[in-house]
Amino acid sequence: MNLSRPARLALRLALVLGLGVIYVPLGVVLLNSFNSDRTFAWPPAGFTTRWWGAAWNSAGVRDALWTSVQAGLGATAIALVLGTMAAFAVQRYRFFGRDTVSLLIVLPIALPGIVTGIALNNAFRTILEPFGVGLGLFTVIVGHATFCVVTVHNNVLARLRRMGAGAEEASADLGADTFTTFRLVTFPMMRSALLAGGLLAFALSFDEIIVTTFTAGAGVRTLPIWIFENLFRPNQAPVVNVVAAALIVLSVVPIYLAQRLSGTASTH
Repeated sequence: MNLSRPARLALRLALVLGLGVIYVPLGVVLLNSFNSDRTFAWPPAGFTTRWWGAAWNSAGVRDALWTSVQAGLGATAIALVLGTMAAFAVQRYRFFGRDTVSLLIVLPIALPGIVTGIALNNAFRTILEPFGVGLGLFTVIVGHATFCVVTVHNNVLARLRRMGAGAEEASADLGADTFTTFRLVTFPMMRSALLAGGLLAFALSFDEIIVTTFTAGAGVRTLPIWIFENLFRPNQAPVVNVVAAALIVLSVVPIYLAQRLSGTASTH
């Protein structure tokens, strides 16, 4: 499609404005993490790195970081298993209600987080509490897995569609059983899609706050929950800025790696 010069300039301006709305606030957070002032004052009165040391030495921050890592790894593990199995079922088999199943898998990430959180909170209190299982890290992991499954499912489904079934059928014709075919043929071809989906699932879980609020019990604090609780406490602004800046970096890295993996795989 050929666009006139004014149209191209307008599109570029819209692009710059859109990216600015998204990334300028993130840049302000990063700069404020080096602000020598104890408030969110702007512009910074000076620059220092002592708040980074204070954040690292904070037991609350370290505990929240470890909780977020545990929740992210647990949700990612569940998402990898369930998302991969669902993708194979939807792509490789024809059955009644297949389109409905696809919709139900994608639906959790499309629903507002507060709706998912309330629904999970009610379900956990109704189903688990009679058996003595209260809200805690386990329920956070299950809650995060409900929407992390979507990222793995979509990545694996896209890869299966590009792969086709020719290589697997050739392996079966040569006498390999189902598990041997999966180990030697299918898995190597979809390995990068699994890794990309897992990285995206971990990033999605790591910075989630709404569902976590409804599924975490007393004493369970992830990093986003810690930021929210300490945001307006006196003298905590510098440490909150540092933790927020670190959270931005820790979230960007897996997303960037997942994009590179997906892009590299699509060129082969």
